[in-house]
Amino acid sequence: MDLVVGTMFKELAGAAEGLRALLERCGPVTRSEAVHLAAARGRVLSEDLESPVNLPAFNRAAMDGYAVRAADTRGASPLAPVYLKVDDEAGEGRCVPVRTGMAAPPGADAVLMMEDSLLRGEELEATAEVHPYRNIARVGEDVALGETVLKEGHRLRPPDIALLASLGLTNAKVYERPKVAIIPTGGELVPLFSDQRPLPGQAREANGLICEMYAEIWGGSSRKTQIVEDDAGLIKDAISENLDADLILISGGTSVGEEDYAPPIIEEMGELLVHGVRITPAKPTALGFIDETPVICLPGYPVAALAALYIFARPLITMMAHRTDLPRAVPAKLAGKIVSRPGYLTFARVGLKGGVATPIMTTGAGILSSVARAEGYVLVSEEVEGREKGEMVEVNLIE
Repeated sequence: MDLVVGTMFKELAGAAEGLRALLERCGPVTRSEAVHLAAARGRVLSEDLESPVNLPAFNRAAMDGYAVRAADTRGASPLAPVYLKVDDEAGEGRCVPVRTGMAAPPGADAVLMMEDSLLRGEELEATAEVHPYRNIARVGEDVALGETVLKEGHRLRPPDIALLASLGLTNAKVYERPKVAIIPTGGELVPLFSDQRPLPGQAREANGLICEMYAEIWGGSSRKTQIVEDDAGLIKDAISENLDADLILISGGTSVGEEDYAPPIIEEMGELLVHGVRITPAKPTALGFIDETPVICLPGYPVAALAALYIFARPLITMMAHRTDLPRAVPAKLAGKIVSRPGYLTFARVGLKGGVATPIMTTGAGILSSVARAEGYVLVSEEVEGREKGEMVEVNLIE
C-alpha cells in the first residue's frame, strides 16, 4: 500500500488530550530483576525487603565509658559517688572499659559515660546513676530480624543501600527500566562525534542524543539506532526491529512534507491516535501505538522536540519507571511578558534566579541555545493569551 504523505494536519489535538490517550493504554513496567547493590542507586524496589538479621546483632556500647550493672550505680551523684572495680568482666561491683560500637560484656546492662566517672587507679568513681540499657544499643534495636526495611516502590538512595549492605545483603530485586528505543530519521543529518562536517543544508543529529539522555534521567533504559534515511521501507524496518521496546521515540519526519513518513507508517502498521497538537513549538508531534507499543514522533527542530519530550515522553517514561521523585515546578515572578497564541499550549523558556523568571525566547523551534541558557520553562495554557510581567508563574525545571 502506498503511503499518503504531504497532506495537512487533519485535526489538532490538545496536549492534555494527547497525553491522556497515551497514559490510559500504558502502565508501569512489571518486569523485575536482581541487581547488585553497588549498581542499585536510583532503582525502584519491586518487592518488600525484610531483614535477614538483627541489627545490631549484639548489645553494643553507644558511648565511650564503662560497662556496668545499672543496679550498682543506684543513688550515685557527684556528692555521693559509687565506687566500682575496673575489671575484665562485668558483674556485681565491677565495670569494664568500652568504646562506642564495642560489644557490651556479659553481665553489663548499661554504659556509664566517661564524663560521669573518674578513674582512680583500678577503682572507678561513678558520679551519676544509669538505668538499665542506658547508652546501650540492644540486639535488633536498629532493625529486627524479619522486619520490613523498605517497601515495594521505594527508590533506592545511598543511605538505603548502605543499610541493606549493613544487613549483609548483596542484591536487591528492582523493577526493570522501561526500554526506550530511539530512531533518528533524516537524510540531511550527520552523525555526532564523527569527522564528517555538515554541508549546507545538513545538520548534526542532536535530537537522538537528547532523547537518550532524558530517557535515562527519567528512569528508562535507552538504545538508539543509526540515522535512518527518509525512506518508508527503512523506517518501517527500524520500527519493526524495535517493537520489543516499551516506548519508541522517532525523531524527525513527522510533519506534512513529501518525505515525512513517520505518521503514515504508524497508521499503516498500527494506530495513529494524534497527528498534530496545539502546542507551540511542537505542533507536528504524532502519537500512536503499534502492537501495543506506544510511539511518539518528535518534530525535527530541537526545541520542538524537547517540548514534545517533556510534555509527552517524560510523564509516560516516569510512570513506566515507577518514578515519582523528579523535580517539580517552583514559583517565580516574571521579569518580562510572555507572548502566546490563544488555543495553543506554549512552551516558553525562562532563566531563573532569585525567584525571578526571565523569558529567554518564546518563539523559534530550532534555537537549541535558548534551552541551553534556560533553567526552566513555563507552560502557558491554551485558555490565556500570554502572561504579563510581574505575574507569578510555575517554572518547570529543566533537568
